[in-house]
Amino acid sequence: MADAQNAPVGSTTAGSIAVAAESTVATRMSAPPSFDVADFPVPHGREEEWRFTPLERLRGLHDGTATASGDGVKVTVDAPEGVTVESAGRDDARLGRAGKPVDRVAAQAYSAFEQATVVTVPKESVLGEPVRISVAGQGGTCYAHTVVELGAFAEAVVVMDHSGDAVYAGNVEFVLGDGAKLTVVSVQDWDDKAVHAGQHNALVGRDATFKSVVVTFGGDVVRLHPRVEYAAPGGEAELFGLYFTDQGQHQEHRLFVDHNIPHCKSNVVYKGALQGEQAHAVWIGDVLIEAAAEGTDTYEMNRNLVLTDGARVDSVPNLEIETGEIVGAGHASATGRFDDEQLFYLMARGIPEYEARRLVVRGFFAELVQQIGVADIEERLLAKIDEELEAAVA
Repeated sequence: MADAQNAPVGSTTAGSIAVAAESTVATRMSAPPSFDVADFPVPHGREEEWRFTPLERLRGLHDGTATASGDGVKVTVDAPEGVTVESAGRDDARLGRAGKPVDRVAAQAYSAFEQATVVTVPKESVLGEPVRISVAGQGGTCYAHTVVELGAFAEAVVVMDHSGDAVYAGNVEFVLGDGAKLTVVSVQDWDDKAVHAGQHNALVGRDATFKSVVVTFGGDVVRLHPRVEYAAPGGEAELFGLYFTDQGQHQEHRLFVDHNIPHCKSNVVYKGALQGEQAHAVWIGDVLIEAAAEGTDTYEMNRNLVLTDGARVDSVPNLEIETGEIVGAGHASATGRFDDEQLFYLMARGIPEYEARRLVVRGFFAELVQQIGVADIEERLLAKIDEELEAAVA
């Protein structure tokens, strides 16, 4: 089997511990996007967009039986001076602009939340400190909605930190004005029994830059759906992600970049490491270049490093092109076992096996860790990687 650390761009690997990248998945969902739950049939697991998801472990989020209960989650926002933080009802005009729900869980979340959290960064503001949004699970079931809006030429970093125990479905919207620059770091560090399903919609304005870094460690089931659309030419989107899937966990990231406007760019890089029996990671990367989107420049890549037997990866990159007038477009996927040659090389130079494994895994994730840009989150991430590896040795 090819090695995920060193597999050349464009290669695809497959074997007994991983499912090969495919090219048969439709880019668009089977049902049109809608705010109405009734527009989405209850999934049964045979649908293309649900076939990898363990529905029985969603605790009723997919079929309407999960009702808000207990304390749900506690949401707190720590924002620098000048940033406005408000609560808003469903009839607020600022909600729903970045995109509609694309599956039943997202529609259920939109129809069931009580108050949305709206964070507004005024135009031309350049924040010196991150906006920190803490979502702390209190053991119940909860639906939520969050909107982050940047005015024209504003610059901000937003950290969304998910922790604790909850059955949680939440939609997040990112609306970028012309020339704005937004970096979002979404950390999923839930307790072992938590369930998290979420849709992230980004609407990128003229000459605006959006960077998303998704970090997933905890939870029993995590299913995230980041999506990007463009409001005007010149927009750029970078979607980075890293995940460490442990024994029994299901972590699913389903991305969609809709190049619906001319002369925009996108770059997607997700990397994952897996260990333990029944560890299951799913990555779906969909990029659509519409007929009107001339001058598009896009690329997507997924790499997976399987550390033990018993783990499974499903990696499915999809690229749909409706115009030939583009700058470039491509995708790549590779999944492989831990590189024993690298391990031998390090051990031959006196480095103990555990330390050698730690160095290899850190090196695998290094380019993505550097994209975070928030020192305490980077340090926490590296510490979490070490913790996961120590648990495997124990």
